[in-house]
Amino acid sequence: MFALNDVLIEGIRKHPLQEQRDTVKNLRQIGLGIMGLGDMLTKLGIRYGSPESIALCNTIGYKMIRAAVKASVDYRLDEEEGTWMNEPHMYWNEKTFRESNFVRNTLDTDTVDYVCKHGGMFNSQLLTCAPTGSLSTMLGVSGGIEPFFAFTYTRKTESLHNKPVYYTMFTPIVQEYMDKHNIKNESELPDFFVTAHMIPWEERVDMQSVWQKYIDASISSTVNLPNEATVEDVMELYLYAWKKGLKGITIYRDGCARTPVLSEKPNKETETPEEKDLKRGDVITKHELFGLKRTIQSGCGSLHCAAYFDRNTGEFVELFLGKGSKGGCLSTLNGLARMVSLSARGGVPLEKIIDQLKSANACPSYAVRTAVHKDTSIGSCCPSAIANALIDMTNEMKMYLKSQKEYSISDIKLYKEALPSERVKMEIYGNSDDEKCPECGMPMERTCGCISCPNCGWSKCG
Repeated sequence: MFALNDVLIEGIRKHPLQEQRDTVKNLRQIGLGIMGLGDMLTKLGIRYGSPESIALCNTIGYKMIRAAVKASVDYRLDEEEGTWMNEPHMYWNEKTFRESNFVRNTLDTDTVDYVCKHGGMFNSQLLTCAPTGSLSTMLGVSGGIEPFFAFTYTRKTESLHNKPVYYTMFTPIVQEYMDKHNIKNESELPDFFVTAHMIPWEERVDMQSVWQKYIDASISSTVNLPNEATVEDVMELYLYAWKKGLKGITIYRDGCARTPVLSEKPNKETETPEEKDLKRGDVITKHELFGLKRTIQSGCGSLHCAAYFDRNTGEFVELFLGKGSKGGCLSTLNGLARMVSLSARGGVPLEKIIDQLKSANACPSYAVRTAVHKDTSIGSCCPSAIANALIDMTNEMKMYLKSQKEYSISDIKLYKEALPSERVKMEIYGNSDDEKCPECGMPMERTCGCISCPNCGWSKCG
């Protein structure tokens, strides 16, 4: 407690903004919490979520908040009189403190009187249950108030290698127990060894609720549900958590499209191309492709753009570019098409490819033709126009996949034209209340003090 306040005071001057320094100095919020609860219960031979574990945590939480409140007062009294550190936090008020529901439900009369007798607490906030995911992994214990996620599990990191990389991790306390008792199979472990997937969600909520009674901030906790969990199950869980007084709770259902930080094994069915562990130089080979074509009016004339997609999944695979004349531009476009195709088949998401194309510098020829002929395709240069064409063709492919049971391939153009143009724009770019570009109708952005369109380059500043 004293160490946390020392760190808080030392860090005040390191905040970049004066508003931040003032807020920290006035509120003095710290996050005293716990870590390794799952390990503690296991070493005591108590099953996580059992009535015995709930009763024990209730006792620990009660003693913890009392000790923290008194320590907050003692820290202030320990400082030199006449300094701001000897004063209670800015919003301290004895009447408000005594009437607080949190104080009345968690602190005994002696503790409340101790705080008021000595003029208030140094901190406005004391306890927080953080996830402590990385710290607990470094120390080899369970994180926060969570149970063991699994006896052996896979951990995903995206920051160490700038891409998703999976590591197999072993729970140290499980390995230690198995070695000590000569156990070869996890199924032979005692029943007080449980994982997140073995604990009923009601018991997970019960455990969090008993800690929430004594935590004046928030708690990080994730309830793991099986793939069979329904919408009704999730609704029932949230309602139960609300009735138990939880401030918040996180739910993860196995098999969801988004890969969790922790998993027992990578989800092969929902793994995206970016998450596939492709070796350097590997590319995805696709057959049975479905092609779409657009003609782009660029600054140098017509540009023919053909995109090919996986017929079954709609995944973008290849791009071909061509123009009527020959020369340097044609060679450059040919090289661009090859690199875009290689990137797509190498696992790079189409969203990132489009983002790179749209980031290309504006072309003078494109700007001149836009001003003179008014028939130039949306964009500020050929790469950005190609990106817009890819967006359009990708959405047409999505529409085809949605409608292939009702429409033949030859009907897709009629199907697309039957949709209102605004609906197409909303699907491609999202619905926005921002100001629209008078040239292309897309949302505009404020850049360098001027409102401009990132798609076609139109600007209010001329």
